[in-house]
Amino acid sequence: MTAPPTAHEFAERVRELLTGPSPLPIVTAGDPVLRAPAHPYDGQLGDDLLTDLVEAMRETMYAAPGVGLAAPQIGVPLALAVLEDTASVAPEIAVARDRHPLPFRVIINPRYEPVGSGRAAFYEGCLSVPGYQAVTERAHRVRLRCVDQHGGEVDEELYGWPARIVAHETDHLAGVLYLDRAELRSLASTGEYLARWSQPDPRAAALGLGFRAGR
Repeated sequence: MTAPPTAHEFAERVRELLTGPSPLPIVTAGDPVLRAPAHPYDGQLGDDLLTDLVEAMRETMYAAPGVGLAAPQIGVPLALAVLEDTASVAPEIAVARDRHPLPFRVIINPRYEPVGSGRAAFYEGCLSVPGYQAVTERAHRVRLRCVDQHGGEVDEELYGWPARIVAHETDHLAGVLYLDRAELRSLASTGEYLARWSQPDPRAAALGLGFRAGR
């Protein structure tokens, strides 16, 4: 077992990233950093460097565009992520997917657990798996516990699409990609998804591609 990077090594890696291209390059599937559990954040970067990293991640998330970005997706194996969703979708999609705005936030050392037995299955994508979408069933409501970027304790429940975002990004920090949880028969290129399967729910895709669309 190799020793984890030192605080100095983490800080140097982040400084190197921040002096490079903007937005930050996003690591894609096949890079080992996406398959290893991230190291808990315990102040390795210091307040100022953490603030700069968060801002760069936020800009990168916007540029992608996406609704979440975990540090391993930019090659930094620390347990933190940025999230935000303006829920700028058609009303019928927002209702069907229970998609409502999630204000910008930073989650550090997060963990989540399902609340209740409700499940929801919808197409999902990932900035680290570009060009594809797949139906992924997740808990409709989750309890998130983490620390924010100012060191404040967070313990809250989220439901609908924000719960999905929290689960997706927290999974990244455990070395889990959404494809590990997806119905692989639903896998579609983004072009085919937009042309055929972008209805509010995946029932048409399930019929056409031969998979079970949730419970």
